[in-house]
Amino acid sequence: MTEPVKNGDHVRVHYTGRLEGGQVFDSSRDGGDPLEFTVGAGEVIPGFDEALRGMQIGESKTVEIEPEDAYGPRREALVATIERANAQFPVEPQVGMNLALPLQDGNQLEVVVTEVTDTHITIDGNHPLAGEKLIFDLELVESEPTSETRA
Repeated sequence: MTEPVKNGDHVRVHYTGRLEGGQVFDSSRDGGDPLEFTVGAGEVIPGFDEALRGMQIGESKTVEIEPEDAYGPRREALVATIERANAQFPVEPQVGMNLALPLQDGNQLEVVVTEVTDTHITIDGNHPLAGEKLIFDLELVESEPTSETRA
């Protein structure tokens, strides 16, 4: 019998993620390869990490992850409408276009253009899944303790 998954274990897991309405937004089964990561290392959303702890190889389950344990709540402060006259873009903005806006600290903010008019452009810096409850079908394919988690 295998040991249950714990923090620090390197795992491979097949998953299908969907929204409450049933719309699939991501699946490891589309590409054929399971997702690989170290549990508890911050490589995936917190609720995904938590759902795998205690699972054993070959086990499958379905979990619901609240926004707070996924991509957080939707924040209206990350939505802005700017005047076209005050904005410079390398290409003509189109609805649905992803842009990386430079910040004063040297980092970039990834945004999506949500509206374009003759005078204004609306951008949204929220993650596309912010504010959503996520449902995952999980199947633990492999689990290996790392040297730090071996007793």
